Amino acid sequence: MREEKVILVDTNDEAIGLMEKIAAHEQALLHRAFSVFILNDKNEIMLQQRAALKYHSPLLWTNTCCSHQRPGESNIVAGKRRLMEEMGFVTDLKELFHFIYKAPFDNGLTEHELDHVMIGRYNEEPIINKDEVEDWKWMKIEDIKEDMINNPTLYTVWFKIIFDEFYHYLENHKI
Repeated sequence: MREEKVILVDTNDEAIGLMEKIAAHEQALLHRAFSVFILNDKNEIMLQQRAALKYHSPLLWTNTCCSHQRPGESNIVAGKRRLMEEMGFVTDLKELFHFIYKAPFDNGLTEHELDHVMIGRYNEEPIINKDEVEDWKWMKIEDIKEDMINNPTLYTVWFKIIFDEFYHYLENHKI
């Protein structure tokens, strides 16, 4: 399998090149990414626990799915693709906002992403891809916020950043 490439971008989200994902993370270069939050009718978020064999952040809890757009792929199409690959379902997605963050990992890699945050609704159980996802659960938004304070080491570095942005977005917008 060939190495996945990410789309390098400037701070205005204009594509400036392609690079292998690992190299972009080693060099902490800004690249395009997306994060999907799936909520049910109770406004609980579907969280996933990353698979044990992931090359970084194994067994940590994070948002429903996240990844990188492919060249020529819209944010929504990319989100739906990855949702199917990781969680085994597709639903309508809506992009809420985007922002830039930088998050170093303990293995020397760094996420430096212009992240497009999307939301969708779903009420069924996912059919998780065990190569990507160890487990999943529904959690109330306030419970996630509290648990991140009490148990920060259980969550991915980027999810703590993205969740904070998502939480503040929800305070100021009706979804």
